[in-house]
Amino acid sequence: MSMALEEARAAALAGEVPVGAVLADARGQVLARAHNLVERLQDPTAHAELLAIRDAAQRLGSKRLEDAELYVTLEPCAMCAQAIAFARLRRVVFGAYDPKGGGVDHGARIFEQPTTNHRPEVVGGFRESDCAALLTTFFRLRR
Repeated sequence: MSMALEEARAAALAGEVPVGAVLADARGQVLARAHNLVERLQDPTAHAELLAIRDAAQRLGSKRLEDAELYVTLEPCAMCAQAIAFARLRRVVFGAYDPKGGGVDHGARIFEQPTTNHRPEVVGGFRESDCAALLTTFFRLRR
């Protein structure tokens, strides 16, 4: 999660919503790391989770990342949660909860839907205060 927080800080410095993600294999080797690039790319799908999944899938030459674990600073939205299911990630560890836009413990609760064919292990609230503080500070400075 420390690396994901580094990515989130880089996003904030670039004027992006500070969300960072790191994808690691079962041995803990980093497969990919990314932060939000929505503003820079003018792409509403350029979320940290999707960018990390895309990078790892291309690097490994596989759309299935069954042994991978995703560490992300914010609860994934419904779009990212569905991509996590499609990639067959083994585990998702996220920091701050997102009552407005989350898709795992809030909102669509993608992994609880009967039509979702893959449900990763999910750990929420890991280093929550660190992750939430980064987001709170970012938005406070914007308002």
